[in-house]
Amino acid sequence: MGLIRTPFHLLVLIIHLIATALPISANVEGDALYALRRSVKDPENVLQSWDPTLVDPCTWFHVTCDAHNRVTRLDLGNAKLSGKLVSDLGKLERLQYLELYMNKLRGEIPSELGGLKSLVSLDLYNNNLTGSIPPSLSNLSNLKFLRLNGNKLTGRIPRDLTNLGNLKIFDVSNNDLCGTIPTSGSFSKLTEQSFMNNSRLEGPELMGFVKYDVGGC
Repeated sequence: MGLIRTPFHLLVLIIHLIATALPISANVEGDALYALRRSVKDPENVLQSWDPTLVDPCTWFHVTCDAHNRVTRLDLGNAKLSGKLVSDLGKLERLQYLELYMNKLRGEIPSELGGLKSLVSLDLYNNNLTGSIPPSLSNLSNLKFLRLNGNKLTGRIPRDLTNLGNLKIFDVSNNDLCGTIPTSGSFSKLTEQSFMNNSRLEGPELMGFVKYDVGGC
């Protein structure tokens, strides 16, 4: 009996290992995306295909994956979504494009987005986002496009963002930012268009001098 049972139990073990080991990343990413679905209202049912019982989120609409079934794009621009962003989005380690522009999203930008090291484009423009710009976004070394315009963001522009060497487009116009405009690093090539319509935002920094108000801006 032992000779018959051993191969069978070995086969069961192998099947179990395959079933549990392979979809770990997909489960984590699927859970992260479903956390976003639970956090927003979706009047147009654009997230209807986001079924938590499916192991692979790559089958969901508006989600793009690479050859290894890792999420690389989230395209939900102008989807009429309302609600808040979730910190779980920071678990999408291979995400390159996060497109959530022209919705009715509110609340703060999660600092966890600074962990998306593969991110090339972060488009959150034309929402109702509040709070400050997370300094953690300065960790996005591959970032080329950062568009946060048309929100209700306050506070200063984090100086660490000037270290984003690949940054091509930066737009924080039409917010309520304050302080002075950074001019060093990647910001040296930006124009006034990037900062327009922030009534409390002052002119460019001179000689690297930053003016700080005692009570904050």
